[in-house]
Amino acid sequence: MIYHLNGTLELCEEGSCVIDCGGVGYKLFVSDNTYTSIVGQVGSKMKLLTYMQVREDAVELYGFKTNDELSAFKLLITVSGVGPKAAMSILSLLTPDKLSLAICSEDTKTISKASGIGAKTAARVVLELKDKIAKQVFATTDSSLPQAQISIGKSSNLTEALDALVVLGYSKAEAQRALGGIDPSLDVTKIIPLALSKLLK
Repeated sequence: MIYHLNGTLELCEEGSCVIDCGGVGYKLFVSDNTYTSIVGQVGSKMKLLTYMQVREDAVELYGFKTNDELSAFKLLITVSGVGPKAAMSILSLLTPDKLSLAICSEDTKTISKASGIGAKTAARVVLELKDKIAKQVFATTDSSLPQAQISIGKSSNLTEALDALVVLGYSKAEAQRALGGIDPSLDVTKIIPLALSKLLK
């Protein structure tokens, strides 16, 4: 399995790029987000993380500028009916952070705007990944906050939800406003979608 390619960016066009490594040009399929971040760097040294798909009739490489995007891609292809090309279509529309928000808030309408992704596929993405995304957010929250804050967060569902919203990219003030009026006795996995629904209006 090829983990990454580190070489010279020879070609960059929408949907794909070519990296020369020791005289061999490797074609990688890329999302619009990765394409936008590298398009002006043809001729420069470039390192992209990769995912290799081996089929009976082809071997294809997918390239990612960030580990977050690669992680999101690997999650998406675990969803039934979502292959690498569909995953790249979703990641061309949404950054990993925005995808997490859409999944946590059950925003299937936004996900279905990706090329080739229908309402049923978007619903499966939300259904199959919602719990996984929530666990990742809480794991990141626990590892990125001082111990005192962690203990406070675990003593209150609202505080834990606040920490999770901050990890997702909202300011503390925005998160606090969104959490206002939400029943603190609810489970955190229910509080976060309610807060996100307010933030995304």
